[in-house]
Amino acid sequence: MIRKEGEKVKMKNKYRKTLLACYLGFITQAIAANFAPLLFLKFHGDYGVPLGKIALISGAFFLTQLVVDLLCARFADRIGYRKCAVAAELSSSAGLIGMAFLPDLLPDPFLGILLSVIIYAVGSGLIEVLGSPIVEACPFEHKEAVMSLLHSFYCWGSVGVILLSTLFFAAFGIDSWKVLACIWALIPLYNVYNFVVCPIEPLTEDGQGMTPGSLMRTPMFLLAVLLMVCAGASELSMAQWASAYAESALGLSKAAGDLAGPCMFAVTMGVSRAIYGKYGHRLNLTKFMLGSGVLCFACYLAASLSGQPAIGLIGCILCGFSVGIMWPGTISICSGHIPAGGTAMFALLAMAGDLGGAFGPSLVGNITQQAGNNLQAGMLAGCAFPLVLVAALLGMKAMGRKNT
Repeated sequence: MIRKEGEKVKMKNKYRKTLLACYLGFITQAIAANFAPLLFLKFHGDYGVPLGKIALISGAFFLTQLVVDLLCARFADRIGYRKCAVAAELSSSAGLIGMAFLPDLLPDPFLGILLSVIIYAVGSGLIEVLGSPIVEACPFEHKEAVMSLLHSFYCWGSVGVILLSTLFFAAFGIDSWKVLACIWALIPLYNVYNFVVCPIEPLTEDGQGMTPGSLMRTPMFLLAVLLMVCAGASELSMAQWASAYAESALGLSKAAGDLAGPCMFAVTMGVSRAIYGKYGHRLNLTKFMLGSGVLCFACYLAASLSGQPAIGLIGCILCGFSVGIMWPGTISICSGHIPAGGTAMFALLAMAGDLGGAFGPSLVGNITQQAGNNLQAGMLAGCAFPLVLVAALLGMKAMGRKNT
């Protein structure tokens, strides 16, 4: 017994640097996703970039990630996880540094901003795909809990970017944003070393992973794809509109709206993932996800139908807790039922989540505009995402029981 415990401790210490590298990788992804949006009005004022063009920045970021997801499904195994992970961190660092210099070096500042975003979006997309299978391949016990804890670092990274950037701008002025961009670039630059030296195991034997085509012919995987689309839509629809909701419903300033809306949303999402990461071995993952889906639906109803703005804001914040387990939970269920899925499975699931993240906020925004800029009407349309999510989860549960 003592020998077994000693072996577990030794194994945990061996892969501690692997976990650290993946944790920092997800924090890097949070920096890439959240830093530029804090500067949209600054870009508009300093470089004269029209607001319509600024809206293309987020679109370019998500589109680049989708392309990277697809390419990873085909080529990541051939290139190797370590080389891809190192390239991801170098690309993220280069894009953030480019953000500080390229707008002033190129004739068109917007082109410099867009190129920088695309460069670090390549890194963000790579680490989004690679982080989960790298951790999944490590010989940990209770991998569902480990996976949930891994994904919580994206949430803490988002909170850190918003809070620390706000404090930095308050202390040194927003005109110092280029210095801050270079400071954020140090995190992925340091993480290059971690990925170079940490142990990385293959997820499947060479040539044994399933192809994208064979995965798309697997009913369980198709339900998982639907679940990931709805998870991404449920998460990003509320996260991206939470600040506007806080401003319009409660009359808060932009800075206060960011802190009360998306920042608190990220906090509760991180708490959800951390709770499952700590106590997941005692909890039933499917039941936890079903309960979270029902809570998500209730949160959207509160945000869309409540006549009390404070209750609506509480719904927005608690929605972060409800969606926290969906992305890592779906990955864990898929890994358990389709162990030969390989890198292609993780890449296609990430792509499905990104598709939902791009489609969901767009739908909420269009419904809001058609309803005369009534954001609550847009939130009501968003109720469809958690409903379909619960249905897909019930289908996966029934299919898993049948296969067993």
